Amino acid sequence: MKISIKHLLIAAGTVFAAGMMQSCEDGKSYAEMLNEENKAVNLFLVNQKVVGSVPADSILEVGEDAPFYQIDEEGNIYMKVLNLGDGKRVESGQQVIFRFQRTNLMYYTPGAALKDLDWEGNADNPVSSTTSFRYGDYTLPSSAQWGSAIQLPLSFKQVVLGSEVMLVIKSQYGWSDEITYVQPYLYKITYLQRES
Repeated sequence: MKISIKHLLIAAGTVFAAGMMQSCEDGKSYAEMLNEENKAVNLFLVNQKVVGSVPADSILEVGEDAPFYQIDEEGNIYMKVLNLGDGKRVESGQQVIFRFQRTNLMYYTPGAALKDLDWEGNADNPVSSTTSFRYGDYTLPSSAQWGSAIQLPLSFKQVVLGSEVMLVIKSQYGWSDEITYVQPYLYKITYLQRES
């Protein structure tokens, strides 16, 4: 799936402006922060099975031993499919509820077990606030706030409602209010059907 040029231009402009403001504050240039982010992602991925693209037939390996697939051309988003759901494929404009956990890869230590990382999110708390987006609609603040990468797995025909994925997301595709920090996150996300 390709991210729209309009979306990329908006994100790039925001990242550039935010990066310039941030770099003045902490003495690092935006290029230095991007370099640190790339190092953190590479440090994590070096101990993982990684495939440079999604197979041509789009048949993804599934499970704890599945690889992280690079799902964009620039290497900003990597996806590992943990479980396939038994729900329907998501349609454009459909509201998707999701539960997540995430951890900041800037603090990743090589060899650390995933269960031992410092996770945050709403996946383990059923009474926590609901998180959702409208699939394919980045014009709504309620969708755009989560960044574009959260929605990308649903573009693959195997990834339906009920599926669980892990995503490595670099900052420019992550949460809109965190772009200035230039920090990558590892997410574990489950996509759910909206209850009637």
